[in-house]
Amino acid sequence: MLALLIAFLVLLIGYIVYSRVVEKIFEPDDRLTPAHAVNDGVDFVPMKKWKNYLIQLLNIAGTGPIFGALMGAVFGPVVFLWVIFGSVLGGAVHDYLSGMISERHNGASLAELCGIYLGNTVRWIVRVFCIVLLVLTGVVFVYSPAELLAMLTPDMLNGYVWCVIILIYYFVATILPIDKLIGKIYPIFGVLLMIMAVAILGGIIFSDQYSIPDFTFENLHPDGKPIWPYMFVTVACGAISGFHATQSPMMSKCINTEKEGRGVFYGAMISEAVIALIWAAAGVAYYESTAALNDALGSGASSVVYTISEGLLGKAGAVLAVIGVIVCPITTGDTALRSARLIIAEIFHLDQAKIRKRLIIAVPLLIVVGLINAFAVSSPDGFQTIWRYFSWSNQTLAAITLWVITAYLIEKGKYRFGSLVTALPAVFMTDVCVTYIFTAPEGLRLDYTLSVWIGFSVAAVFFILYLVSHYIHVTRKKDGIA
Repeated sequence: MLALLIAFLVLLIGYIVYSRVVEKIFEPDDRLTPAHAVNDGVDFVPMKKWKNYLIQLLNIAGTGPIFGALMGAVFGPVVFLWVIFGSVLGGAVHDYLSGMISERHNGASLAELCGIYLGNTVRWIVRVFCIVLLVLTGVVFVYSPAELLAMLTPDMLNGYVWCVIILIYYFVATILPIDKLIGKIYPIFGVLLMIMAVAILGGIIFSDQYSIPDFTFENLHPDGKPIWPYMFVTVACGAISGFHATQSPMMSKCINTEKEGRGVFYGAMISEAVIALIWAAAGVAYYESTAALNDALGSGASSVVYTISEGLLGKAGAVLAVIGVIVCPITTGDTALRSARLIIAEIFHLDQAKIRKRLIIAVPLLIVVGLINAFAVSSPDGFQTIWRYFSWSNQTLAAITLWVITAYLIEKGKYRFGSLVTALPAVFMTDVCVTYIFTAPEGLRLDYTLSVWIGFSVAAVFFILYLVSHYIHVTRKKDGIA
């Protein structure tokens, strides 16, 4: 229990101290934000800070900080370290700066920012990458809540029926103005999500039956799966997630002032880390051993969530907790598809003020998501396969985003520590993603040691390129070259 309390304290200190350091590097000012400069009544709509915070939290907090945290807990309490430092030094920095740089570019998507700072070729690569990731997100976050809803409802409302219902909701949420549906119901869902997390935490703390094991660096995975790089890919949304860079631009179109960004973007990521810590702790405490937790996950993460909720809180509490967990993926899946619509509109310069042009994009998107979801439902390991590819592409996009932000900071003259706050996490995530895709079963399946060396070498090359770029910009500044 002491380890968990220390973890919460470090997250709080990280928000109070480090977020201000990062904010000072960015230097927010009093310029007019896109919410007021554009204000099209659909995607560019000024909303109150607390609403933007709750919407951002629900946008990014899909099943990742819950399912991912449970799967990461199989490695043991060492997962707490990744959630803490990954979110404070990486994920929250990633979310805040991607959102604020987007705001400085009139709400531009990550792909457009890539084009500005890394070139047109990278812009097109990231456009495709983002759309694929967002579609996969929509699929993942249809299937998992449908499973949970089927557990709470009569047999006639099975997983297939709930998938259709959720897809219909996604369609409506994708095309309606952001303040008409999302802006009204997300704050309610946000409160429900927090109540759920607090209830699960209380179930652990006040129970004599369950206890959180002492912290250890030891790898407790029952199959001996190495912590590096698997744990860092498994626990994505609870620590750092490239998907968030597709969501932050959405809220950059809604903040009233730049100074609200720290609470909205950095604060939402720290809140998500708290949720991840609670579920990781619940997993290791309830099942008492990582082997038992791993076996339970074999029946699906949704059933594990239901079992833990019922065991800690009883029938009534379980319903409340599971509804909270259902809210997470549904309120991420809809905004994922909304983000995909905005990126496609950006590519083809389609004004989204008119509903007809929104439908031109939204209808094909939902059809693709529905077809892939049909595969996931019909295939025995369809969801697990999609989740693994989603996780890797998610973390790869995080690495790309951090490099884009680093390029922005260098160009803006943020030398030495200024650009290092993103360059170091970028190197780290590059190493993780390269190592994973070379050694993982869904990757190239090369020898583990060889893959580790390849990952290290690629990350080292990227760091050298960063130092060279840094040196060139510093030299040009000394020489008075713009």
